[in-house]
Amino acid sequence: MIVKTSLKTLDQLPFNRPATIVKLTSEALSFRQRLLSMGMVPGAKIIVRRAAPLGDPIQIEMRGFNLCLRRSEASAIQVEEC
Repeated sequence: MIVKTSLKTLDQLPFNRPATIVKLTSEALSFRQRLLSMGMVPGAKIIVRRAAPLGDPIQIEMRGFNLCLRRSEASAIQVEEC
């Protein structure tokens, strides 16, 4: 039996749905080191909690802390819904 996984970017993830980081895409090259130093490594669990009133930035929860990311940064993080 083949199980189809749903890969998305972090900016496409619905609110309050847990996901696992799969990889940082090539669009993240300019800020990749900053994301890695914040713990955004493949295998980390992540949840999008809410967005600002105009939609940008978004608040995420990961490893017990909250963090805000621009949607352009979130679009460079590929995740798989749990």
